[in-house]
Amino acid sequence: MLPVSEGQAWVFGSPVDHNDASLRKRLGFMSQSFSLYGELSVRQNLDLHARLFDLAADRRRERMTQLAGRFGLDRYLDQRAEALPLGVRQRLSLAVAMIHEPELLILDEPTSGVDPVARDEFWSLLAELSRQQGVTIFISTHFMNEAERCDRISLMHAGRVLAQGTPEELKAAHGTDSLDDSFIAYIEQETNDTVIDDDAGESLAHRGTRPKTAKPRRFSLRRCWAYAQREAMELRRDPIRLAFALLGPLLLMIAMGYGISFDVENIRYAAQDYDRTPESRRYLEHFSGSGYFERQPEIADDADMLRRLRSGDLTLAVEVPPGFGRAVKRGDGPEVGFWIDGAIPFRGDTIRGYVQGVHRLYLQSLDKHADAARQVQAPLAIETRFRYNQAFESVYAMVPGILMLLLIMIPATMTAVGVVREKELGPITNFYATPTNGAEFLLGKQLPYIGLALLSYLILLLQALLLFRLPMQGSFAALSLGALLFVFASTGLGLLMSTFMRTQIAAVFATAIASTIPTILFSGMLVPVSSLDGPARIMGFGFPSAWFNHISVGTFTKGLTMNDLWLDYLVLAAFGIGFFLLGRILLSGQER
Repeated sequence: MLPVSEGQAWVFGSPVDHNDASLRKRLGFMSQSFSLYGELSVRQNLDLHARLFDLAADRRRERMTQLAGRFGLDRYLDQRAEALPLGVRQRLSLAVAMIHEPELLILDEPTSGVDPVARDEFWSLLAELSRQQGVTIFISTHFMNEAERCDRISLMHAGRVLAQGTPEELKAAHGTDSLDDSFIAYIEQETNDTVIDDDAGESLAHRGTRPKTAKPRRFSLRRCWAYAQREAMELRRDPIRLAFALLGPLLLMIAMGYGISFDVENIRYAAQDYDRTPESRRYLEHFSGSGYFERQPEIADDADMLRRLRSGDLTLAVEVPPGFGRAVKRGDGPEVGFWIDGAIPFRGDTIRGYVQGVHRLYLQSLDKHADAARQVQAPLAIETRFRYNQAFESVYAMVPGILMLLLIMIPATMTAVGVVREKELGPITNFYATPTNGAEFLLGKQLPYIGLALLSYLILLLQALLLFRLPMQGSFAALSLGALLFVFASTGLGLLMSTFMRTQIAAVFATAIASTIPTILFSGMLVPVSSLDGPARIMGFGFPSAWFNHISVGTFTKGLTMNDLWLDYLVLAAFGIGFFLLGRILLSGQER
């Protein structure tokens, strides 16, 4: 479980290799701290580890029944492991370590913190395993009365071996009556040289045995599915996380769909009419008759105009100069002043376009009422029509974009705690000690979150169709395939962050930043990626959000089908596979 820093070690005549799956199947391990899954029941913990060690279904049920009876777990089978008394937890940990009938059982201070009665029961079980079933037990302990029950002892101090031998040999070496006195005597005579029984060390190491070549751990669907089932159980039993995963996107889409809009309407404007003629009033009526402008009380003077613009009471001020009516009658080209609040450039530029449109409409109305001699025939007429989104409403672009944002932000953040949570709480030991390889572990972790994200996608899609009444011009299958590949990539991103982070808080914050910033700024949600250049363009096409945004907006508004989106599918699949492989590389197969 730990990388070798120095020296060599053999088990069953083979060098220790953490990649050797056949070796792990011959070993059972129980850690000092409780490292099983507390949210699972006793039965489910036994079943999970039986699957991880590839026990067949019939043999799995048989072993679970045997161990539950032998270790007194029958009446606790349906209780969660986290609710068990400490002594029962230790028995469960030992049962889990024995589920695959290992030849060698390694126990790390198994009775630490256990009361004397439970400790005595535990040692009775160990004696039965050793004396009746021939299981070799390698155990560490601080209690000399426990050590005296062992056949052979190695006394250690400050990481150095002081002596090895049977309890009787160690006591006889210093002429003491107890191991405690012998241990104290060995510590007192310790020097810088290591006192070790070379003959014993030679026999333990099996140096004369020919080492075997470690067998690579092949991918097992059974072990992968076992981890997927365990992760799904944890999700089902955590209503807060489920609510966050399903209701969170629902509420966020409502808030963002109605709250984020690029439609510029109800523009508060007021006029400062110095001309006060029928022509100036007719000109101002074009603004009040437009659905985009909302008229306010007239401006008294220049100071009043500046004050109201500064306070936000007005967004647009229209100044009609003296002589406007005479200029209109003479056809001299009347001039009008406009003061636009440009604090928000996008909004200011849109208002300027509206103002120019109203001004053109007024000039066209003048041209229609002019006599034939004064009419000017334009060389051509331009009429603007929108190919897509003919209503020109931002909700038709925003909701597909919000769908894309939520399908990367929530699934990635949820998945980010998958591995790091086990590091913090201790169950990562099960990955280190069982034959599970990194691909099985990561894919098993990822599958439940992919399923949860797809369920969230269907809910959001129904919300877009029924609540926001977005028509879907394209193919539902095309959008759904894109969503599947996108959540594979987004959950892969979260899993990647989880492999090298040390705490759940750090993983959540890092994933939230890494997923939302590129998505909002460079995915095409606000500004088309094609209009970006330099590093911004690279960040846009170098992140999966831009590719799914094209699928989402395209299927909703442009009627795109699978044939139109094949490149987006390939890129999203490449992102998903890339994140998974990078996470596999960064996932350590040993304790760090």
